[in-house]
Amino acid sequence: QEQLVESGGGSVQAGGSMRLSCTASERIFTSYAMGWFRQAPGKEREFLASYNWNGSETYYGDFVKGRFTLSRDNSKNTMYLQMDNLRPDDTAVYYCVADSLSSGNYYSAHNYGYWGQGTQVTVSS
Repeated sequence: QEQLVESGGGSVQAGGSMRLSCTASERIFTSYAMGWFRQAPGKEREFLASYNWNGSETYYGDFVKGRFTLSRDNSKNTMYLQMDNLRPDDTAVYYCVADSLSSGNYYSAHNYGYWGQGTQVTVSS
């Protein structure tokens, strides 16, 4: 049984936009920090963006802050990542993550206990 489900990935041309979705159980969505990481071949997992546990605060990675935007629909238990002006080096598997994060560290992949299956994003030149 999947706890987090990503969707919205696919192939786009450079300069295009995509919107990823992550749907969680109500328990996770209303109580845990939720965010996004990505991993390209041969590279470490990279932090993209995250909400705190109730969605009142947002955190963005330094390299995507100007192009990627978080949003959420509480009625659907769904979090979104809007990605604009995509580049070929954005090509990666994108993961939805969640955790209680009692440590208060939103930036380390090892602090997230719940991971989705991932959705492939491919940006062509």
